[in-house]
Amino acid sequence: MTQKHNFLIGKEWRERGQTIPVVNPYTQEAIAEVCLAGRDEILQAISLAERAFDKTRNLPAYLRSRICGQIAQGIRSRREEFSRTIALESGKPLVFARAETDRAAATFEIAAEEAKRIGGEVLDLDVAEHARGKIGIARRFPIGPAAGISPFNFPLNLVAHKVAPALACGNPIVLKPSSAAPLTALLLGKVLMETEAVEGSLSVLPCKSADAAPLVEDPRLKIVTFTGSAPVGWDIKRRAGKKKAVLELGGNAAVIVESDADLELAAKKICAGAFAFSGQVCISVQRAFVHESRFDRFMDLLRQEIGKLKIGDPLDETVTFGP
Repeated sequence: MTQKHNFLIGKEWRERGQTIPVVNPYTQEAIAEVCLAGRDEILQAISLAERAFDKTRNLPAYLRSRICGQIAQGIRSRREEFSRTIALESGKPLVFARAETDRAAATFEIAAEEAKRIGGEVLDLDVAEHARGKIGIARRFPIGPAAGISPFNFPLNLVAHKVAPALACGNPIVLKPSSAAPLTALLLGKVLMETEAVEGSLSVLPCKSADAAPLVEDPRLKIVTFTGSAPVGWDIKRRAGKKKAVLELGGNAAVIVESDADLELAAKKICAGAFAFSGQVCISVQRAFVHESRFDRFMDLLRQEIGKLKIGDPLDETVTFGP
């Protein structure tokens, strides 16, 4: 029998009747059930984030930094749990899942450092005679409650890219993880609950896309950050109104192999860049432009590298190519 996971509003785990299965892409078996938040719960999370902002906006830099550091430490202390969860729900080979976990921890460590540097600058205004002896002071302030919408392919690191900067700046965030891979984000919620974070700093709400409309349209949220397809991203920007929209809509990645290139190195790097996580990466190599004088030799080397890929169970330590 699969375990049921509740969603997180602030520091409270909530249950709702409607659930979805989380399916292992390799075995096609359900590994868990996740409760789906509805529109009412999303509105409650937004209200909580709005109230939390009254506190988070005034947190001193050292405390914002310490909270991000505590999250990083929590991720590292549960490295294998995070890595296996990523592998099970997304099909990412364990070797890459561990790398993602390490990158996510590093993201929060970087955020911990940047939290100390969100200051401003002093500007000389004496560019005209009447402004002699005058200066201007520019300061940065938290923008307000944020919404984050993350994809399945990096269920931890792309969540970290949204959550870590928000917390470092003093902004609560309401997160909608991918319905295909929500367990990792919920596990991050558990880590955050063990820190000094203000209640309401993070809510994690797996939900249907139709119910997620307030994350885009509610004016109490001042910024929405989305990673996913271009059509959905541009639709979010259209519907976001006056709030800022930060969109990461994939890449257009090419490689140029010059006549004097190290072909063995190029073949290894291009194979890894094209086939890591079965190519389900925003910046995966999509095409290569190879100098005609080296083309045949390069193709021989690339075929050799592709032949080394091992397809199979993502939990197998030797597998490099999952479902």
